[in-house]
This record gives sequence, structure tokens and C-alpha cells, in this order.
Amino acid sequence: MALQWMILAYVVAAEAALAIVLTLPSPKAIQSRIASLVSLILQPSLFIIPFSAFQLLDIYWKSEHRLKCSGETCTAAERDRYERSFYKAQRNVILCLSACLLYWCIYRVCNYHKEIQRMEEAEKRAKEE
Repeated sequence: MALQWMILAYVVAAEAALAIVLTLPSPKAIQSRIASLVSLILQPSLFIIPFSAFQLLDIYWKSEHRLKCSGETCTAAERDRYERSFYKAQRNVILCLSACLLYWCIYRVCNYHKEIQRMEEAEKRAKEE
């Protein structure tokens, strides 16, 4: 299970790096090439959405079926273990949501770049006529 979270963490880090590269100011030619390259990468990397959704369902199922540690029946070690697992689940939910949100942000930025290029081409054609 830890391998899945490590993969998701690396994907989130890569998405964050792509989002930063896409939004950094750069010359128009370089920016358009970066946006076109990233848009080619977007479709194969769509797997992150169902993967994150599955992980969220897994977290939900585990939280619903987790043994509650309350009262005097729990030892201090059991209570610590329960709290750590609860904090790990919260961290993993944030990781899944950030993966989906970053994917959506990258997708929208690439679409904006494409729209801007289309509008510039239409403006260029209108000036020529």
C-alpha cells in the first residue's frame, strides 16, 4: 500500500513542477512549445483521476470499518496508533485531492494557451484580409 502512496506523491510533485513551468513567464515561442508538449502528456496521464478516486474510496472504506479506540479499554500505544492512522488518512486525502486539482489546473492552462493561439491566428487572418 505504501508504494501506491509513493507513486501518487511523485505524480503530485511532477504535476506541481509542470504547473510551475507552464505559468512561469517566458518568450512566446518557448511557452507555446511547452504548452503543446504538456498537452500531449495530459491524455496518457489522465489515469491519475481514477487512481485517486480509488484511493479515496479505499480511505473511506477503511475509516468506516476502523475499530474505534475510545474509553478506558484502549492502552496509550493503541490510542497513539489510532491517531497516527487517522492523520495518515487525512494526509492521503489531501494528496489525492491535490493530484486531481493539479491535473485540472494544468489542463485548463493548456486549454487557455490553445485558445490564445487560435485567437492570435484568427486576428492575423483578419488583418491579412
